[in-house]
Amino acid sequence: MKLHSVLLLLVLALIAAFAALNWGVFLSPTELSLGYTTVYMPLGVIMLGLLVVVTTLFFAYIAYLQGSVLMEARRHSRELQANRELADRAEASRFTELRAYIESESTKQSIQNGDSKDQVLARIDKLEHEFQSYMEQSGNTLAAYIGELEDRIEKISIPHSER
Repeated sequence: MKLHSVLLLLVLALIAAFAALNWGVFLSPTELSLGYTTVYMPLGVIMLGLLVVVTTLFFAYIAYLQGSVLMEARRHSRELQANRELADRAEASRFTELRAYIESESTKQSIQNGDSKDQVLARIDKLEHEFQSYMEQSGNTLAAYIGELEDRIEKISIPHSER
């Protein structure tokens, strides 16, 4: 139990004890003025009745406040749960979008890698063809030089053999 509840019960118990100890005085009638008339009634009982009415109203107000706080807490809890579910769905949506983005970028990278590979292979083929062409030209040039040297050697050796 909370401290204020204990204090409230203690005060009510003290009032009840006071009323019980002085019950005879509470029941003694007194002349009371109501403004337009006077009546002869026990003042203690009237005051106790007013105390009971005020206490009852106080407890009703406390019950109303607690009920409204509970209703507000439930409403906030439902809103929080709805917002949590919305955030979870948004997060799942972001994950899905991220996955799709990563897959599309991966596909783009694969295509770019394929294109780059094709370009590199085409360039290697071109360089190989150019190298073969250069080698053929070099071989032809070398063969021509060797043929020319053979012709020169034959021309030089034919006149020596005739001598």
